[in-house]
Amino acid sequence: MEYAFSLNFSLCFQDFDNELDTLPGKYSPPDGFILLAFTDNKCAGCIALKKLEDGICEMKRLYVRPEYRNLGIGKMLVEKLIDEARQIGYAKMRLDTIEDKMKNAVKLYKSFGFYKIDAYYENPQPGVLYMEMIL
Repeated sequence: MEYAFSLNFSLCFQDFDNELDTLPGKYSPPDGFILLAFTDNKCAGCIALKKLEDGICEMKRLYVRPEYRNLGIGKMLVEKLIDEARQIGYAKMRLDTIEDKMKNAVKLYKSFGFYKIDAYYENPQPGVLYMEMIL
């Protein structure tokens, strides 16, 4: 829930409340998973992966708590997610983000080889950036 509040916009269009209520739900193995990062026995961040279609997965819910930012935790979570996606057998990974609100995240994604693509689903938020990388 902390993740959702940090965004300053509603995730209702993604049925986020139901997603929380049914975790791990669409992030369940063998096609997906959820990773948590801990520091000193405290949860510092999270990230999730789900299947979009054969060969294509989607990165979701990357979040690092404010007090743990700029320590490399986000980078570590993305690295692990990419490694796991490759092991599952995905060929491409996609994501969407709000470019003007998540500039540091966009910079991180680009550093891993993500590039801009056309929209692959409807997101009503202004400024949505859709990205993909070849795994």
